[in-house]
Amino acid sequence: MFLEIVTPEAILFSSEVDSITVPGVDGDFQILNNHAPIISILREGVVKVHVHSQQHFELDDLHGKLIAHIDDDNVLTLEINSGTLELKDNKAIILAD
Repeated sequence: MFLEIVTPEAILFSSEVDSITVPGVDGDFQILNNHAPIISILREGVVKVHVHSQQHFELDDLHGKLIAHIDDDNVLTLEINSGTLELKDNKAIILAD
């Protein structure tokens, strides 16, 4: 699926991903390819982006906000204060604070 993470300052991430784990208001949940359309409000927490590999982008280009997970280089993490997630037709957009 394709993921874009957008903040008021910049587009932080825009790429194909394997899955996304987000902090929903009722708890964390994961989204995989071909998930049903969804809109959700996000609470403060960590967004985990599971990528197939980091070969096609540099972490320096991601404005220093996304960092590689300590245990897995194919998981990028982003701390957010709040946000909104929309997924439709395998395209996810996270508007984050």
